[in-house]
Amino acid sequence: MPKRSLLRARNEETMPLISRIELYHVAIPLPARFYPSWIPGFPQTENRFTLIRILTDSGLEGYSAGPAMGKERTGLGDMIGPYLIGEDAADIDLIQQRVREMSYLGWRNAWIEPAFWDIRGKMEGKPVWELLGGEPCTVRVYASTGDVKPPEERIEEAEARFEEGFQTIKLRVHDFDELIDIRQVREVSKAIGHKMQIGVDANQGWRVTIVENAPLWDLDRAKRFADRCADFGVSWLEEPLPMDAYEDLSKLTAYSRVPIAGGELHTAGFPELKMMIERQCYRIFQPDAVFTGGIAQTFQIIKLCRRQGLAYTPHTWTNGIGFAINLQLMAASGYATEMEVEYPFSPPDGPWKHETVSWKLPSIMIRA
Repeated sequence: MPKRSLLRARNEETMPLISRIELYHVAIPLPARFYPSWIPGFPQTENRFTLIRILTDSGLEGYSAGPAMGKERTGLGDMIGPYLIGEDAADIDLIQQRVREMSYLGWRNAWIEPAFWDIRGKMEGKPVWELLGGEPCTVRVYASTGDVKPPEERIEEAEARFEEGFQTIKLRVHDFDELIDIRQVREVSKAIGHKMQIGVDANQGWRVTIVENAPLWDLDRAKRFADRCADFGVSWLEEPLPMDAYEDLSKLTAYSRVPIAGGELHTAGFPELKMMIERQCYRIFQPDAVFTGGIAQTFQIIKLCRRQGLAYTPHTWTNGIGFAINLQLMAASGYATEMEVEYPFSPPDGPWKHETVSWKLPSIMIRA
């Protein structure tokens, strides 16, 4: 038997080999229709995601989830089975390679990788943040709205979030008329800016027009809006330009008096975001590990942000498992004392309500 095969045979006695993969389409009904700002005109009635369960021959199991519009991943099992069955579930480098190989055929499935960190954590009896070298800490969260509302309604909502203890709220702007967007930020800032930090998400990173048409910003509009945000004391401006407009993003970041943020859905993972970090496309990077290469690649992104003197806080608007994945990274990042984490919260119709989770917001204790 070749030396490599002998070594594998010996290691298989202790390694958790993948014995079974289960995939589920999950659709959780919402309490009311929700109109996400990033898909104008779309009446969302369910929070949908694909749930994966990885089982090993030693009885360990790991979970992860990827957001879904419908059942677009039907047949995925036929693809990933041959790539993963029989492999070492704790070998993150190998899993990263297998997921990369799948992408050559058009399947971007970084959301699968966190399930193997789940298994590794159970093997070692440690949470993922500890596997990554993190220390016990408190992670603060901000209230992230998901729809577009007139200023009067948004002010009322912001007041409610402040009474609940939130110190920061993120608004959504998405109108063809930039004066309407400016008015919303101006009025909300005037009403609550003295007691809450305000972020603004323009949702220009990945424009969707499948239901209704959507505004498309250029560099000049982004500069004008950034100027107004700075005048109003806004803490950051998120996704004011297309996610692949690298040159314009660098110009805007260099120009703007308010920090420019983004980087959430770059499915090419670390290589693309490394290039964007080096080009200073943003001052705040927001990689979501469900999309940006999984936990391993996203942690590389975080460390590079630190070396380059840039800020990090993740995008989390997917589902509860996606939030938990990114929470682990934030706890391990060293940024928890500097930045707050996005908490999707848009009652009464939004996909999450904080009364349903087990922790007390607006902070989460990460304990040993």
